[in-house]
Amino acid sequence: MQEKKYPITKWAIDDRPREKLLSKSPSALSDSELLAILINKGTRYQSAVDLAIEVFRKGNNNLSDLGRLTVKELMRIHGIGQAKAVTILAALELGRRRQASLPPERTSVTSSYEVAQYLQARLRDHPYEVFGVVFLNQQNQVKQFSIISKGGLTSTVVDSRIIFREALETNAVAMILCHNHPSGSLQPSNADLQLTGRIRDAARLLEIRLLDHLIVSDQGYFSFADNGML
Repeated sequence: MQEKKYPITKWAIDDRPREKLLSKSPSALSDSELLAILINKGTRYQSAVDLAIEVFRKGNNNLSDLGRLTVKELMRIHGIGQAKAVTILAALELGRRRQASLPPERTSVTSSYEVAQYLQARLRDHPYEVFGVVFLNQQNQVKQFSIISKGGLTSTVVDSRIIFREALETNAVAMILCHNHPSGSLQPSNADLQLTGRIRDAARLLEIRLLDHLIVSDQGYFSFADNGML
């Protein structure tokens, strides 16, 4: 018979995740301790912290990999039911959306790095290729971000008519194309180059500036503009 674990309620107050957060700050807690707060209760033989460690192990001890798991995959861990799995994934999604949000005081896009950070948080966890467009106003403020198409592991089909329809509907005067590479590679393909050229030429006819095309992955980003390819 498995030995029963020492429950969190018997731990020193400073070692209990909730009490530690209240007495110190969220940043003082480890990833496992923060996850234990979401899990709330452990099992008969595992504390919430022990269970959190098991969950992280399922995600290769990496928050990014953990965010790619599904509810069903999390529920394969003994002690993680549907409610706990949903809570974990909801918290991870909120973190992803926070990272993807431009700070209110940042009124305009000023660099490829800034846009890449915004896009990586939105696109990097997709297991398939996704193509999107950031639409901007005259001051390069983000008016809207739209997913134009979703494809397979290596490519996606992009209808430029959808891009320009949304550009006109949002009264955008500039835009930034973007897509992810699930493989991690940041090298643009011939199809990427051809598509960028077609959209750039069509945008000029509508007096819409194409500022950049970014490829993002877990490895970083590639900017067509920074590399003189526009």
